[in-house]
Amino acid sequence: MSHAMVHELKDVEAGKVSEAAVVESRQQQDGFDEAEDLKHLEHEQRNVGTLERRLKSRHVQFLALSGAIGTGLFVGSGQALSLAGPLSTFLAYLITGFNLYAVINSLGEMAAYLPLPGAVPVYAARFVDDALGFTLGWNYWYQFAVGVPIEISAAAVVIGYWPNTVPNAVWITVLFVPMVLINCLPVRIYGEAEFVFGAIKLTTIVGLILLMFIITLGGAPNHDRIGFRYWDHPGPMLDYLEAGALGRFLAFWKVFINATFSYGGSEMVVVAAGECENPRRNVPKAVRRVFWRIAIFYVLAIFLVSMCVSAEDPRLLNAISSSAPGAAASPFVIAIVNGGISALPSIINAVILSSAWSAGNSFFYASTRVLYATALDGRAPAFLRLEKFGVPYGCVGATTLLSLLVYLNVSSRSADVFFWISNLSAVSTLIVWASVCITYIRFYQGLHHNGIPRFSLPFKSPLQPFLAYFALCFCTVVAIFNGFDAFFPGRFSAKSFVPPYIDIPIFVTLFVGYKVVERTKFVKLAEMDLWSGKAEADRLEGTWPEVKARNFLERIWFWIA
Repeated sequence: MSHAMVHELKDVEAGKVSEAAVVESRQQQDGFDEAEDLKHLEHEQRNVGTLERRLKSRHVQFLALSGAIGTGLFVGSGQALSLAGPLSTFLAYLITGFNLYAVINSLGEMAAYLPLPGAVPVYAARFVDDALGFTLGWNYWYQFAVGVPIEISAAAVVIGYWPNTVPNAVWITVLFVPMVLINCLPVRIYGEAEFVFGAIKLTTIVGLILLMFIITLGGAPNHDRIGFRYWDHPGPMLDYLEAGALGRFLAFWKVFINATFSYGGSEMVVVAAGECENPRRNVPKAVRRVFWRIAIFYVLAIFLVSMCVSAEDPRLLNAISSSAPGAAASPFVIAIVNGGISALPSIINAVILSSAWSAGNSFFYASTRVLYATALDGRAPAFLRLEKFGVPYGCVGATTLLSLLVYLNVSSRSADVFFWISNLSAVSTLIVWASVCITYIRFYQGLHHNGIPRFSLPFKSPLQPFLAYFALCFCTVVAIFNGFDAFFPGRFSAKSFVPPYIDIPIFVTLFVGYKVVERTKFVKLAEMDLWSGKAEADRLEGTWPEVKARNFLERIWFWIA
């Protein structure tokens, strides 16, 4: 019996209070306790939402693959190659790949500790400022959502490889409608779809890397041993706007925006942290794989295809003769055609088409989850919290509406639409990545201030906080100077100025506007919420079955998935 109850009994016996008063007091106390419990539960469940953890390890691994490997690699790399030459393209993709490695490690450490739906805007609001959470939530949603029309536009470019008279609107609808339908189904079905497409991508890119290697050594039917011929002529680094060393540097710098667009979506695995099984194991596993995906699937592929295709090939997107038939072809397909392999180009082009659709599907999924997380935090309209069967249907509707931008292709050349939207997406990606780094730096400081040792975290990313500082500086500088060519004499126009810079004032306006209206304050280290949602992850951690490889083949499979 509690001390309070003993005192109450004594008061009743002494006649100081009536039994009815004691009963009323106890009811009030019980009500207060229940209210406190509900408040604590609500605080603990903050940002957890009602989505279901149905994504298995293989889904998560291939989801990361699907987001990373799309038209940026298969089609966009041709634009970069024709602009800057093989060496500049290779170096730009290598450096940007290291930047991505820094960003995703920073994000992965936070996501493994607090695996919440949407993740990025939630962390920004908790560790930096509510205004940054609001701004990042909408900006991140826009970045992913606009990726849907980008990928469908690129798919229209790829379809143009086969001569046809079908209107663009028909192809767009055929690609777009199934994408919406899949995202209306439970997440497990989406995961299975991306697993299949991811497996196709993995097989294709490995095959293409081997094929490019064979072609450059003269193993193609034409037996032309290419070697570094195209690095000698037209040269490893092309000029852009100016002749000489300055022109080569400008071309090299311009490619960073292409590389950023190509790598955008690689952090998809962290967005799925709130819906994957055993996130404390699967998120770090996926993050660690990023290094190998960057090194093999991007850098090595770019290096080899740059040996097989001349930067002056008129079929490359944005090449000198970009209006010629076949201008929209992938550099990988061009290399195969040049090698004299007759049947394979159409097969590879079909795979690239499926990759574009899969990447768009991944962007669609990620955009809905980021927007859902923003709505859970009260920074988006309440109807966006509408969820059924683990699917946030309100967010699916919002992304569908924005994705209708793809129908711009009906009245414009696919290449033009691809240029405009990809620039918008790439700059948005840089802003988001920079914000992620700021958020991580605050998280890092918050851990130290609150006495939480990093070795106790489920995943401790290497070289921190130096990786975060590097990525923050890199993203900021590239975002500010990515549209430098608009300021050269005679080149200023809406097309050259608006896409590179429109995202920056939008981001600043959203941040400042929300901060002024809501009067938000910078989160102090002592007030940083490092706990909400953690108990749920801790509780589930011991419930996931531990899977061990029984043989060599299973060890290989577990490494992949």
